[in-house]
Amino acid sequence: MSFPPAVLEGVLERITYANEDNGYTVARIAPLKRKDRGHDGDLLTVVGSLLGAQPGESLRMEGRWGSHPQYGRQFTVENYTTVLPATVQGIRRYLGSGLIKGIGPRIAERIVDHFGTDTLDVIEADPKRLIEVPGLGPKRTDKIAAAWEEQKAIKEVMVFLQGVGVSTSVAVRIYKKYGDASISVVRNQPYRLAAEVWGIGFLTADRIAQSVGIPHDSPERVKAGLQYALSQSTDQGHCYLPEEQLIADAVKLLQVDTGLVIDCLGELAGEEEGVVREQVPDPQAAADPAGARTISAVYLVPFHRAEISLAAQLLRLLRAPEDRIPAFADVDWERALAWLAQRTGADLAPEQRDAVKLALTERVAVLTGGPGCGKSFTVRSVVELARAKKAKVVLAAPTGRAAKRLAELTGAEASTVHRLLELKPGGDAAYDRDRPLDADLVVVDEASMLDLLLANKLIKAVPPGAHLLLVGDVDQLPSVGAGEVLRDLLADGGPVPAVRLTRIFRQAQQSGVVTNAHRINSGVPPITQGMPDFFLFAEEDTEEAGRLTVDVAARRIPAKFGLDPRRDVQVLAPMHRGPAGAGTLNGLLQQAVTPARPELPEKRFGGRVFRVGDKVTQIRNNYEKGANGVFNGTVGVVTGINLDDQRLTVLTDEDEEVPYDFDELDELAHAYAVTIHRSQGSEYPAVVIPVTTGAWMMLQRNLLYTAVTRAKRLVVLVGSRKALGQAVRTVSAGRRGTALAYRLRGAVGGA
Repeated sequence: MSFPPAVLEGVLERITYANEDNGYTVARIAPLKRKDRGHDGDLLTVVGSLLGAQPGESLRMEGRWGSHPQYGRQFTVENYTTVLPATVQGIRRYLGSGLIKGIGPRIAERIVDHFGTDTLDVIEADPKRLIEVPGLGPKRTDKIAAAWEEQKAIKEVMVFLQGVGVSTSVAVRIYKKYGDASISVVRNQPYRLAAEVWGIGFLTADRIAQSVGIPHDSPERVKAGLQYALSQSTDQGHCYLPEEQLIADAVKLLQVDTGLVIDCLGELAGEEEGVVREQVPDPQAAADPAGARTISAVYLVPFHRAEISLAAQLLRLLRAPEDRIPAFADVDWERALAWLAQRTGADLAPEQRDAVKLALTERVAVLTGGPGCGKSFTVRSVVELARAKKAKVVLAAPTGRAAKRLAELTGAEASTVHRLLELKPGGDAAYDRDRPLDADLVVVDEASMLDLLLANKLIKAVPPGAHLLLVGDVDQLPSVGAGEVLRDLLADGGPVPAVRLTRIFRQAQQSGVVTNAHRINSGVPPITQGMPDFFLFAEEDTEEAGRLTVDVAARRIPAKFGLDPRRDVQVLAPMHRGPAGAGTLNGLLQQAVTPARPELPEKRFGGRVFRVGDKVTQIRNNYEKGANGVFNGTVGVVTGINLDDQRLTVLTDEDEEVPYDFDELDELAHAYAVTIHRSQGSEYPAVVIPVTTGAWMMLQRNLLYTAVTRAKRLVVLVGSRKALGQAVRTVSAGRRGTALAYRLRGAVGGA
């Protein structure tokens, strides 16, 4: 049955659900007309895109009445306009809703008590008069006036975007990026949004482009689609795509002729910030030692530049004639190692000795190996010897937690790579080839996490003659970003010397975590019975496994082992989606560990609620935040929520307090459970890993191995033996599209 069009006017009382991706909202409205009122307290349910509408606003909604089998009578909104409230109560509710930065419920009350129904006219026409309100100084009144103007402009952009279903947070970001030019950019150059505004992919930009009349076969659309396909592949870890695959992906994505895609790709290859085509060895032809079989690789320009630059910088360091630690060129190693053993209280194993010698005599070296094989002790030994010769040692790691661990291990200061390089807004580093680090030895731990772009920035900053030691476990998952730098450096025939530690030390052999990590890595199922620190809770049903995971992490481990469920226990899920995925588990774990408390403020954002005490993680690189940016994967705890200033504060694992405005909360996700990919570089006292058939496609050996090696003391697997067997058996077939190893073999030079 179809219902006739209707108009509903009312005050938006509360939003009960909002999907940030498409703007779909379920809300409760207090209707103005008696005939529209509902049965429970006169509130009525409305559903639809209420993009940008705030509690307290008066809305005029066009749509249709209908009936939901579970929720009863409701109004489906097709479009709406906002009408400023006219009553004192409405104005107080409107201003106190968090709409205007600087005005929370208490200040709203004071302002409305003073100005009454004239309040909104005063803020609009003569905001300086706000100083008349007791407790409001000139600083806050200026801030309120600026926030009022900004929200008016944002509202205009939101109303324009409403028809294409762009979320509130994205509309705010478009406004922050383009200001008054927002509507012009959206209308005339919508594909710029995909390249320039975080959170807008090609598909959203394409939807906007269609609505403003850009043709389906426009070259602008096809070029944007090609760049989007390449950008998607870098998110999957590839530095390039084979040309044939890129064309096929673009044809499927864009639904246009192959000929048009080929023509547009040719045009893009001629543009400065377009793409680069180059013949590289076919990665599928690994057995072809001459590298005769090649493919046409298509790169986005920054990745091509970075790959050529990284190879050239590494070769430059390797071939540097000077040596900033010359003392080790002719040192008496027996004496040096005897002194070291006296200092550390332990002898080095033969392969550890080789690694120490390599790091101190070669300009670039790689140290790899699994848990319990003595990588940490080897690194400490290298640092002790270098320091004994008065060398300037610089220590870094890709994450805050890994840097802290490196500092504890060596007794010296260590920082994240980002902080070491002092990355600036836009991503440029304060240290580079023209202004190198003041270092004789640079040690980078957890080097498997270094992606192509970050590795290039780091290597550029190492001065000629300095020694660079990269330490990491090559059998773990590769970096989240594009490239597999550590693996490429260890490739056969490459110029970078390396040592792989293989001997598991006796005390490590007593650890079930270490023993099982090595079993998994060699394709043997872990021992799950009779171990004091490694357990399997068998549960075939995926949904039940999800619930059991929460129970184990929030209650059973804290009770049995005395560990703090927020600080010491980490749930690591193979994937984000599904009943045992990180998304669902975060909601359940938050309820268990940080439940709502009436005396504490909380902030709902989209489908999430943030509370003081929440464990959170940053999900994008943001060079503008904090002292030197806050990066994808940074973990922290919410320490404050200020409803007046609309700001939430996070204390990161680098001990930095970082403020987030409420409209930036889409950069944060809860981190009670994270995907295994996001856990790289971190170590936790205890990890709980749901291993279910629901994650079948993700179950691979290096994924499970990475998860297990994150644990210092305890691993609990929850799920099915069948899924566990699948994970141990399945070796990841796909290598990433990267030509770094080929370039390092000296086939291609570069500046």
